[in-house]
Amino acid sequence: MRVKTPSRPTPKHVLSALAELVAPLENYDHISVGFPGYVRDGVVHTAANLGTKAWKGFKLAQAVEKKLGRPTRLNNDADVQGLAVVRGKGLELVCTLGTGFGTAWFRDGELMPHMELAHMPIHHKDDFDAYIGERERRKIGDKEWNKRVKRLIPILSTVMNYDHLYLGGGNSRRITFKLPKNVSLVSNDAGMEGGAFVWHPHGPRKHSQTARKSR
Repeated sequence: MRVKTPSRPTPKHVLSALAELVAPLENYDHISVGFPGYVRDGVVHTAANLGTKAWKGFKLAQAVEKKLGRPTRLNNDADVQGLAVVRGKGLELVCTLGTGFGTAWFRDGELMPHMELAHMPIHHKDDFDAYIGERERRKIGDKEWNKRVKRLIPILSTVMNYDHLYLGGGNSRRITFKLPKNVSLVSNDAGMEGGAFVWHPHGPRKHSQTARKSR
């Protein structure tokens, strides 16, 4: 189910949109929120594509729990998607290509502390968000955008030295070049699947074993 992001995406307006989104749903007892920014202990610290000034310090998990009356956990959106796709072996990096650039980092299936790689400079004054985000893709076109993503992969490999890289997010479907053997495209639906694993009683490490058996 979907609703449009409010034109003024302040906490108040986004909470109202979330309430509208879940109104038709029944019999749910837990809530997982994947948020596009840096979050910690249920609190938003950055929200580059929504307006950090309005969101900084906002206790989003607590606000959602109060509004909808269900226990709520808040995680970065790339972290949530990563929980559903990692294999639980070695160093695995999950990157989401959409409005901006999201990342999640795993070691043997365990979710590591979140790093906002999106805001590291990559080209002149541009960070990853500005370099390959949706606004820039519309400006330069898919062909040039693909060149930039292709250029980015070996940089990530050198910096992170990952065993496997997963590319997700809405714009991953636009990739047209051949990927290295240790790079995979993953479904954007994984973000919803990962929401369930946020509540897994044994954590991400146990999840990775369960996921492998179910595939």
